[in-house]
Amino acid sequence: MKTTTTTASSSPLVRRAAERGHADHGWLDSRHTFSFGDYYDPAQLGFRSLRVINDDRVAAGQGFGTHPHRDMEIFSYVLEGALAHRDSLGNARTLRPGQVQLMSAGRGVTHSEFNPSASETAHFLQIWIQPRERGLVPSYTEWHPAAGPADARKILLISPDGRDGSAVIHQDADVYRLRLKAGESVTHELRPGRGAWLQVAAGGAVFNGTELAAGDGASTETPGQLTFTATRPLEALFFDLK
Repeated sequence: MKTTTTTASSSPLVRRAAERGHADHGWLDSRHTFSFGDYYDPAQLGFRSLRVINDDRVAAGQGFGTHPHRDMEIFSYVLEGALAHRDSLGNARTLRPGQVQLMSAGRGVTHSEFNPSASETAHFLQIWIQPRERGLVPSYTEWHPAAGPADARKILLISPDGRDGSAVIHQDADVYRLRLKAGESVTHELRPGRGAWLQVAAGGAVFNGTELAAGDGASTETPGQLTFTATRPLEALFFDLK
């Protein structure tokens, strides 16, 4: 029997970088894809289980002091500089570009995120995903690029089952990193009943015929083959969500 692949025909819905919320606290410059803190837009409350995408730049020697969370899966993807993490579970890590930390706040955890550099800004994406249930036991996991697949065009960072060395999330969500040279393409098959979100961290891409630049996000819930082609050297996060 021959298997056929359908192509998702509808254009993705785009959330442009310039339309995001903005908070400038001096030590922190943050762009909010969805409603967060003092920024509220009833049309931008999240996408499926995806609740927060903050594009954060933290000044040298500054950071988020110890504060609590609960019932949320929170991860950071470092783009530039370094990020020092500490939490009430006893974890203390400093992450570098391309690395991921994922904290399941569960029934309650406290943590801090600090830029340890005396001169460089830390730039990272802060992501919150709603867990499949409340009151989970708090946990912490990381993803670091291995020597072999570090330059892979599409690589799994986060999954519910930890396959392929990915960090573990308590939600039916797969998170991939896309890293493409200009002109390169990758595809993804979106199954019926699921939704996809692409967040461009750097560079530019065409997502099923729609051009995106750094800071742009785009979503679709049309099943079929999704195609991403880099117009400039691309770094992006791609979410496949129940």
